[in-house]
Amino acid sequence: MNPILGLLSGLVFGLGLVVSGMADPAKVLNFLDLFGTWDPSLAFVMAGATVTAHVGYRLVWRRAAPLRMPEFDLPSARAIDAPLLTGAALFGLGWGIGGFCPGPALTALPLAAPGTLVFVPAMLAGLWMGGRAKSAMTHRKGPAT
Repeated sequence: MNPILGLLSGLVFGLGLVVSGMADPAKVLNFLDLFGTWDPSLAFVMAGATVTAHVGYRLVWRRAAPLRMPEFDLPSARAIDAPLLTGAALFGLGWGIGGFCPGPALTALPLAAPGTLVFVPAMLAGLWMGGRAKSAMTHRKGPAT
């Protein structure tokens, strides 16, 4: 992908996160607090993102290949297994405890909010530990076939 297109895409994504309130952990935590100070506004953000993605995919799948690649690069894994469920649970716990998803956390990092300054290093440490654990499990089992 052209680096300038990547940069522009990232800027639009980050701007959308800031404008929607996803970079504010208090707003995210209030959305998750169903029996307290529930704020349903992020449901509209998610609905808008779902509609946009649906329309975008419908348009893209009409093409034989992406604009800048010879073919689509789609994941081949289809299994719902223990590593997938464990990763999803850890992701959800981190999101619920910290109030950040990785994208909004990186977007909010320049704001130097104390929560962000704790969350991002913890997220990076978790990614590193997860990579090490996966590597150790792969070496123990042998290469996947």
